[in-house]
Amino acid sequence: MNMTNTDRNTPSADDIERANRLLEIIEDLHEVNRDTPVIVEGKKDTSALRSLGLEGNIVTLHNGKNLYDFCDDIKGRFEKVILLLDWDRTGDTLYRTLSENLTGHWEEFASFRDILKILCQKDIHAIEGLPKLIMRLQGNDSPRITPFSIEDLSVGQ
Repeated sequence: MNMTNTDRNTPSADDIERANRLLEIIEDLHEVNRDTPVIVEGKKDTSALRSLGLEGNIVTLHNGKNLYDFCDDIKGRFEKVILLLDWDRTGDTLYRTLSENLTGHWEEFASFRDILKILCQKDIHAIEGLPKLIMRLQGNDSPRITPFSIEDLSVGQ
């Protein structure tokens, strides 16, 4: 069924489906994050994930350590981690470096980044853009982003 989008704030059926799938992934990530830390690039990524309801440990990559010391610290502190780095050029480079240096610690959860990358298509290339993308796909395209939780973005809204 092809839905004509005559109002800028009226989401298409495809947009609603993408928003729902993104929310399902975020909900799964929320569950896993209770026991497994998420590694992100920066503070804005952390803020975005918190606004989406993640309550577990989120570790910021850019914390003053070089990548190798960072990886050694992570391996010493955590059995498993979720690598949720941006999918721009810098994020991809960091992802490759971390994945090589954290072998055996992240592979179980690689699908989170892969699926988010696919669902975000070319709309965004950074974790920090997730809340605004979800709002836009749901037809809530406002210039100001306010923090919300996963319950505020209920599937089928």
